[in-house]
Amino acid sequence: MQSPVNPSFRDSTSAEDWEHALISGNGRQGALCHGSPTVLRFTLAHEDLFQPVTEPLPAPHTAPALPRLRGLLATDRFRDAARAVCDIAVHEHSGYRETRWIDPLIGAGTLTFTPASPGSGYQRGTDFATGVVRQTWDGVTVDAFVSRVADALVIRITGTDGVVGIDPIDGEPEKPVRHTVDRLGDDLVLTGTFPGELWTGALDGWTVAVRVRRTAQSVLIVARTATGTRTPATALAALPTEDFDELLKEHAAVHRDLYERSELDLGGHRAQTLFDAGRYAIISSTGATPPTLQGVWSGTWSPPWRSGWTIDGNLQAALLAVHTTGTPELMPPLFDLLDRQLGDYRENARRLYGLPGLFIPAHLGTHGRANHFGPVWCLTMWTTGAAWLARLYLEHWQHTGDREFLADRALPFLREAAAFHLGFAEIHDGRARFSPSYSPENDPGQDGDQACVDATLDVQAVGALLRGLLTITAELGIDDPDAVRWRALLAALPAYRINDAGELAEWIDGRFPDNHEHRHCSHLYPFYYGGDPAFDEDQALRAAAVRAVRARLRWWLSEASDEMGYGLALLGVAAAHLGLAEEAYAALTRIGEAYWRPNMVPTHNRDHMFNVDLAGGYPALVVAMLLHSRDVRTDGVARIELLPALPSAWPSGRVRGLIARGPVTVDLTWTPSSVTAVLTSAVDRTVELSFPGGSATLRLAAGVPVTVDRAR
Repeated sequence: MQSPVNPSFRDSTSAEDWEHALISGNGRQGALCHGSPTVLRFTLAHEDLFQPVTEPLPAPHTAPALPRLRGLLATDRFRDAARAVCDIAVHEHSGYRETRWIDPLIGAGTLTFTPASPGSGYQRGTDFATGVVRQTWDGVTVDAFVSRVADALVIRITGTDGVVGIDPIDGEPEKPVRHTVDRLGDDLVLTGTFPGELWTGALDGWTVAVRVRRTAQSVLIVARTATGTRTPATALAALPTEDFDELLKEHAAVHRDLYERSELDLGGHRAQTLFDAGRYAIISSTGATPPTLQGVWSGTWSPPWRSGWTIDGNLQAALLAVHTTGTPELMPPLFDLLDRQLGDYRENARRLYGLPGLFIPAHLGTHGRANHFGPVWCLTMWTTGAAWLARLYLEHWQHTGDREFLADRALPFLREAAAFHLGFAEIHDGRARFSPSYSPENDPGQDGDQACVDATLDVQAVGALLRGLLTITAELGIDDPDAVRWRALLAALPAYRINDAGELAEWIDGRFPDNHEHRHCSHLYPFYYGGDPAFDEDQALRAAAVRAVRARLRWWLSEASDEMGYGLALLGVAAAHLGLAEEAYAALTRIGEAYWRPNMVPTHNRDHMFNVDLAGGYPALVVAMLLHSRDVRTDGVARIELLPALPSAWPSGRVRGLIARGPVTVDLTWTPSSVTAVLTSAVDRTVELSFPGGSATLRLAAGVPVTVDRAR
């Protein structure tokens, strides 16, 4: 039986540009489906296809210069401190004379189909539930998907015959690439190789194998991209042989299971479609590795920021909804990536600061070495990468309850992340100082100097890391020998600063004025997750956070802003956490108006740069408006808030399959006069529940749904 295809949206615009293509992917491989009835194009990519362009170098050995760097920062010579790092690097290796980037994620090739019967009436759309992209015109139907089971692009064309081709992607590579195309009957194999001397571990090339089978009714094309080179016959022999319907049935069962874990109904509001589109993009681009900046899609030799993984906010935004929307299996690929690069992170910590533990750079690709920095973008001074990523290990435990993961993966990573900060933080007169420091990618006062000390994010992330370690060891019944040091550093962390405008300051150090005209809002980090006790205990501090959100949002909603839509999503999530319903909705509205194209793929800037960070950030913002939960502490109580930031634009709605920390599954229905929630826990649990107009304490028995009906 043919599997049904029901596009989640329809569009009549043909797209010659790959950035406006419809997307399908299985996490490991991606297909950009574009073109027109004249020529259809399927631009292919693979999660491991990074062209070896820049040889990784050891991080600069700046540890001996740390006292000098701290002295420069203490005397307001911020630019001199950043340049001193660059000078040390160049002295060690001439390769640091130019900015060193990670290797670029490139396209594998473009498969073309030239129809014998082009025509008019073109329509296109994507079925989010199955991952099928459908293009139609004048009696012709073209369906394409990337199979999660068979690991191949599968295309079926009915209503016309045509010519199949395969070519390299357009443009010029940064370094030479050799291509050959072999034709074996109707089948094709493109082989790409990277000539010249390569370093250890560099990729040597890739193949794209294409099998074509024709019948009187249809043309079936099956293609697979594989890294590494192989003979054409070997590459073709590895392709699946099942027919289209069988391949789709197997794939759709797996993809649909992930996609249908949660469901949102806002009565046709645009947010409902974008929520679905965002989740679809993240599911489709998470494979053995997490989504890059472009997911698992690339049609260029030189993607912005080389694609890869940027961890000063981008990747965290892309993954922000995977737990709350019920797909926790999309998170371990991040942990696997970090595991593979641990040796580089340890070496970074040793060379940059002479310390044990982990230093994770802002840009990750085929390696984890701290190679990318400069006199303005002084990224060797951003020491908080591992502490921020440690929060994602805690999120995984909080949303799955997986104690084996907690003991075997979370605790070791958090210990190493903390080991760095135990040595790095200077404690004078009982107060910890973080020098050097960096608040991603902001410059206080807009004077061009990003080097600083005591960024608020450092204090927040390290505090969350230390509290997390104490919670984990208590949960596991471990008496850790470092616990005394964790508590000492936690007690020495400075209080957050409120600036003269009554706002939560982005820097603890009063020398640094706030710069609200900026795409990042890293000092709101606690409000992306479970919160920070300081804001619960001090209402003046909480009010300062509210003012900071509003100040940053004023810039975002002005015509002066343009960059980095995911930053607006994070700001909206913080607003929702603080109960600012209309502010959160204003952020959501601006995102929907400015950062999504008709192909239902978001952009980095307004209608500029294909980018999937916002595909995770948008559904996370929607969830944050409907559900909030605190970290579950050792008492095991789940503290859950329903409709914490419900905007007036959504008087009624329904959402199914949300996951609160605990974990507790929450299904929620609301009207102008009532709210109904169904809560389910896998273990016996107490829930402290709050909702508009009231609160309740519930006792959940393992696996038994409990329904709560309340008037609003």
